[in-house]
Amino acid sequence: MRLPLYLVDAFAARPFEGNPAAVVPLPAWLPDPVLQAMAAEHNLSETAFLVAEGEGWHLRWFTPRTEVELCGHATLASAFVLAEERGHAPPFAFRTLSGVLRVEREGERLVLDFPARAAERAEPPPGLAAALGAAPREVWRARDWICVMESPAQVAALAPDHAALAALPGPERVIVTAAGGEGGADVTSRYFAIKVGVPEDPVTGAAHVQLVPFWAARLGRDRLVCRQASPRGGTLWCALREGRVRMAGTAVLYARGEVFLPGG
Repeated sequence: MRLPLYLVDAFAARPFEGNPAAVVPLPAWLPDPVLQAMAAEHNLSETAFLVAEGEGWHLRWFTPRTEVELCGHATLASAFVLAEERGHAPPFAFRTLSGVLRVEREGERLVLDFPARAAERAEPPPGLAAALGAAPREVWRARDWICVMESPAQVAALAPDHAALAALPGPERVIVTAAGGEGGADVTSRYFAIKVGVPEDPVTGAAHVQLVPFWAARLGRDRLVCRQASPRGGTLWCALREGRVRMAGTAVLYARGEVFLPGG
């Protein structure tokens, strides 16, 4: 069996920045162990698999270790492949574990429409500050731990102990964030997810469905430019609208090829 494979840098203006994703369009679903093995072979933070379904697509995301219920950058990469490589015109509707997610085009950017997730103030789990290498000013909890730091510079300088992060109780993932940032950004963040096989995710849409409502309330505005300060780095143009987070970004194709599987 031969399947098309695309490697896309999402939330990126040029290769080698943003978040790389593999996108594999399928004629029909393969067994889950095969999908998981393919994602492990690709060894990227996510591999997106999609199957045409009526007027839309069924979309699933796998890290090298597990299937996840929400992924922004691989959704952006999938929409980019459909629009730029497969001859389909936005808007797109993707059926996912997080419901139907829509993507449309605004100028040069693709815009993801995702459900917002509210955060609540929380007590930090034991060992959090030691694992991060710095004590958060505040700790909140939505799907993930949200650690508010003093400054964007402190966020960028963190060198966490990933083994210690993996041992923390509670949510599987840790967001660190601060107001302000490089190039006039409103919000800076980084994202650590060693429990699902991703020590640091370069640019994370699923983090921003939590960060955008959090910072929109604090900063008093519903449009935010968000910068993820990973070594690769990436920018998201975000808006909070009626309980939804709209995240706009660009993507670039890095490679296209084929996957060869036994049989078929």
